[in-house]
Amino acid sequence: MPAGEATSGELRPGELRIVGTSVSREIELLLDRVAQLVGKRPPRVLQVGSRTLLSDRNVRNWRKLVVNRFGAKAQFVGIDLSDGANVDCVADICSDPRTLKGRLGEEPFDLAICCHVLEHTRHPGRAARNIERALRPGGLAYVATAWSQAFHAAPDDYWRFSARGLMLLFGRLEIASSFYSGGDVGLDVAYRIERDGRPAVDPGAGAVEQGLFQLVLDHEDNRAVLARQATERLPVSRTYLPGLFVNLVGRRAST
Repeated sequence: MPAGEATSGELRPGELRIVGTSVSREIELLLDRVAQLVGKRPPRVLQVGSRTLLSDRNVRNWRKLVVNRFGAKAQFVGIDLSDGANVDCVADICSDPRTLKGRLGEEPFDLAICCHVLEHTRHPGRAARNIERALRPGGLAYVATAWSQAFHAAPDDYWRFSARGLMLLFGRLEIASSFYSGGDVGLDVAYRIERDGRPAVDPGAGAVEQGLFQLVLDHEDNRAVLARQATERLPVSRTYLPGLFVNLVGRRAST
């Protein structure tokens, strides 16, 4: 079966496969992994960048998801640079590790969630190390970052990450899952790229990824798209990239 097809079928060993899925389904699988890790005890969960804003109407309520799945005894800690709704601890994920541990406590976390935060941090490498350190052995991290998205300063906007770049950033974690997701409101479409049932993390998968998410318009179509925008746009390119996010689930080694 060609690697570009998202249909089921018998594959030859080592062949790439694109698997259609959704973010909702991938989150269910993530929480299943957490349930297997914790057994009957309530999980301890960290959300980095937890502050809820009025503009976040379509952002998932992780606290509610965790409580609905594991009950009110689940320990949920939301940290953010600023105080506000859904914030339990005002802290910078890029802080010195001892300072951060002093704010969060000594007990490690079973799950760390860091969605749409790393592109806004001055030191994403420090943030990645602190997230890895916060996990207990076998603990999971779910990280989602922008690969293509309009500039959005909150409070500022510094970085974009490819799938391979995110894997390199979290190099101390075993990659349990990796998928791309769309960014349009109301769109819940995602794709995994796998080889032999495992995330394809080798450079060879790049040839498949390269052809998935690019749209090239001719001159007249380009002008028509710009004319339909609510605010003025400058025609700097005939190539458009959609809002696209890289999602990674990593596991800290058990020993």
